[in-house]
Amino acid sequence: MAGIGKHFYRVGSASYSSEAVPDEDKALNEFIAQHRKKIEPWLSATFQAEHLNLLIGSGFTTAIGKIAGSPATGMGTIKLGGVYETYIDEHAQVTAKKMGRGEANIEDQLRSALAVLAGIEITDIEDAEDLRKRVNSQLRAFLESLLETEIGIAKASGKKASDMELALQSFLLSFASRTASRERLHVFTTNYDRLIEHGCDLAGLRMIDRFVGALNPIFRASRLDVDYHYNPPGIRGEPRFMEGVVRLTKLHGSLDWIYDDARRTISRLGLPFGAPLDHTGIPHDPVDTVMIYPNPAKDFETTHYPYAELFRDFAASVCRPNAVLFVYGYGFGDDHINRVILDMLSIPSTHVVIAARSMSERLELFLSRTREAQTTLLVGTHFSDLQTMTRNYLPKPALDYITARMTALLKERPLDVSMTTPTEGVQ
Repeated sequence: MAGIGKHFYRVGSASYSSEAVPDEDKALNEFIAQHRKKIEPWLSATFQAEHLNLLIGSGFTTAIGKIAGSPATGMGTIKLGGVYETYIDEHAQVTAKKMGRGEANIEDQLRSALAVLAGIEITDIEDAEDLRKRVNSQLRAFLESLLETEIGIAKASGKKASDMELALQSFLLSFASRTASRERLHVFTTNYDRLIEHGCDLAGLRMIDRFVGALNPIFRASRLDVDYHYNPPGIRGEPRFMEGVVRLTKLHGSLDWIYDDARRTISRLGLPFGAPLDHTGIPHDPVDTVMIYPNPAKDFETTHYPYAELFRDFAASVCRPNAVLFVYGYGFGDDHINRVILDMLSIPSTHVVIAARSMSERLELFLSRTREAQTTLLVGTHFSDLQTMTRNYLPKPALDYITARMTALLKERPLDVSMTTPTEGVQ
């Protein structure tokens, strides 16, 4: 998009573009106050949509890790080695371009490697065993890098820990604190770590996903719109919806999802957040067990299950009238996700809010296929900064009844009375 500076936003009819923001504290505070008047009311209005959804990408983990002083897992390319390395890398590059990602990353390489593995297992057992060992090694290293990210965040201490926890909780609560009579916030993520689950635990939010069970939660195909209710004191037979409940869907799987070939089920391990690298729950040969996209496991059914179910949930949740999708930390490099969002925007009453650190080519390509009236943009290291957003631009939790009551009370009072202190006018 031509003419856009490093710091840019477009909210409704208001827009702003600049190459820099003030550095001095007083000037910065005035800058924030000026733009907060335009951004915060607009976001507050969009968050009151009938259907509110949140899509989180790897940029979210990077942002939290930066606050905690811990580097996040990279998605760069890997070196598989072996006789098939060149073919795998070339195929990964081709598929990445077809998906609109541009350069290939570790997901593209693993997808190509697993496709090659499935083929040579039929014709060359020896080469298949060699490739299997290499893929297992890289998947194991990837799992360990995810755990190292969690360990770094979990071990943060002092001000870094308090700032990280405050930003994480405030961000989630800004979306999750909807009136219980409204539909629940639905959180979607392409991340494999458990940072969202960790944040929900810190904030006291209850999560609903497709896993059922206590000791060994198993992935179920049926959702049945399960929810949380409670019985108010003195009232029987009139259960009410609980507050602070969110739905969670991990579109690409999770590092604690395990496929059991014997029972043909997918279960979730009781793996603590930031578990040590030698934890017994982490398999040494994850290629056939760990359900990380695009791992197809052994049979055709698992190639599409559970990912087909997860993407059906995504499409069913966002492609509805009066739906809003807030996107944070997602680089628009997955064509299968972009396609669903574009289908969503074919409904005139839907809206997408995008927070991005920069205006990348992939984001520009996506925006070129949308209508400006249906998109809100917060671009740049200032407007998309997690701490800056939660402190200044994201709306306060909707369950702040005290502020709401005070506002209503002041509206009902005469102007001269509301401007006085309680002691003024007393004889």
